[in-house]
Amino acid sequence: MSIPSQLLIKVCGMKYRENILAVSELQPDFLGFIFYPSSPRFIGVDFMMPSLPPAIKRTGVFVNEPIDSLESRAKSYHLNYIQLHGHESSDYCAQLKAKGYSIIKAFAIDEQFDFATTVPFQPFCDYFLFDTKGINPGGNGLAFNWEMLTQYTGQVPFWLSGGIGPDSINALSKFHHEKLFGIDLNSRFESEPAKKDIVRLQSFIQSIRNPSAL
Repeated sequence: MSIPSQLLIKVCGMKYRENILAVSELQPDFLGFIFYPSSPRFIGVDFMMPSLPPAIKRTGVFVNEPIDSLESRAKSYHLNYIQLHGHESSDYCAQLKAKGYSIIKAFAIDEQFDFATTVPFQPFCDYFLFDTKGINPGGNGLAFNWEMLTQYTGQVPFWLSGGIGPDSINALSKFHHEKLFGIDLNSRFESEPAKKDIVRLQSFIQSIRNPSAL
């Protein structure tokens, strides 16, 4: 088995201008910016979005944010996608969808997770994101048992997240699901919170996009 060549890459938890620009040169498909004040990767109140190539989708990560506040930030930073990483309801997603937003809804996975809970969200989300349940809403650096995803039979494509790191290439090559859309990279590629290690990230992205070179 090999890693699907069409697998998209999202690098999340970006904060520092020079680091953002360096990562953008690696041409990830999505970049994630965290708007959750309790996160060590929170962009802060004076964040200035650098100019990015149009092909890179700007994703804002929010946790239980009031819709008016979310909309204000989405417009200010010209976000392409809204990622909801809290306990937002399907009605909350429906309201955002009705306003024209593209939505990624995250779900925290553990051994007791019931994939039936994703069903009410399916009409209103462009993608799901399956992350490891942990102390924080995200960025815990821990992987869940990917075999659990055999229980997911929905039609919404999903991002695989949680503890994916430089040593995950072999596991990714063995994992296949028809609705796998992309992988979300964050804490295990950092030298410190929100600062990505460009060398490790570049090597990993090259391995994903050129699996025949492995």
